[in-house]
Amino acid sequence: MASASLSNAAAAAMHLIDYADPAAVKQVPTRNGFGEGLVEAGRRDENVIAICADLSESTRMEAFKKAFPSRYIEIGVAEQMLVAMASGLAATGKIPFIASYAMFNPGRSWEQVRTTMALNEMDVKIAGAHAGVSVGPDGATHQAVEDIAIMRVIPKMTVIVPCDSVQTKQATLAVAARFGPTYLRFARAESAVITTDATPFEVGRAQTFRDGSDVAIVACGILVYNALVAADRLAREDGIECRVVNNHTIKPMDEAAVVAAARDCGAVVTVEEHQVHGGMGSRVAEILAAQHPVPIEFIGVQDRFGQSGNPQELVEEYKMGVSAIYDAAKRALRRKQSRT
Repeated sequence: MASASLSNAAAAAMHLIDYADPAAVKQVPTRNGFGEGLVEAGRRDENVIAICADLSESTRMEAFKKAFPSRYIEIGVAEQMLVAMASGLAATGKIPFIASYAMFNPGRSWEQVRTTMALNEMDVKIAGAHAGVSVGPDGATHQAVEDIAIMRVIPKMTVIVPCDSVQTKQATLAVAARFGPTYLRFARAESAVITTDATPFEVGRAQTFRDGSDVAIVACGILVYNALVAADRLAREDGIECRVVNNHTIKPMDEAAVVAAARDCGAVVTVEEHQVHGGMGSRVAEILAAQHPVPIEFIGVQDRFGQSGNPQELVEEYKMGVSAIYDAAKRALRRKQSRT
């Protein structure tokens, strides 16, 4: 039976924080990593610019604004123009990062994202802040839980959902150096920091954070931490060894890693802070339906809108907490065993 976190070979190889020790796990919003990464990207390339829809502090573009005032544009509450302006600037060789709440960009600006940005393959990076129900008290109008679905369906669009603030910084730097229309999704609330600067990150390459062969838990975003804690509980209490995959790139997804996890474990649980319809789990199911069908359980928002509340209480209310993942893994294992 594997013991907690760093004694696990996969966790050690990934240079993870000791996630099973609450005292060792810092809580930092993923949006902070975006702000730090954007400033560093600006230092590395003078073509990086930032355009914001009146939310520079909330989206953490404020630091870029102070560091590079001549390369920052405040457009106001005009998300559709935000995309159109960025696409025009990208056509001149600039690398625009555009930021708003995910519910408004890409939510409100989807047609411009599709036609002006993606159809023309403009090198624009959308920073979708405050995604998921963990936005908390802002409520359903500001809680984007459909955005992965509407973005992954757009041709040429890259979609990335980092697992913590450190990885969000890494992802920001990676997409700044990588050509093409991109959606980077991150959250508002404080969440566990489980990676370090030494943890590798590559767009399109999933990461195995924990070894196991009984059930594969394929997760993205801040819920990767819940998946790791659930996996340790399953090992400790039930002798069930779960592989935990940080599937941070939704598109292009690492199909080889997904298929390998399904083949090695024989059952899969997908975990995301998003509607179960059309999100990361749906893409995993599409891949496995074509290449290696296995029993799948889906953790996410089950055809509901969000509501106001404490971020962690909302994660629990929408059945995305540790206990929900624990139960789903046991269901997946039973379904696997019933097939043999």
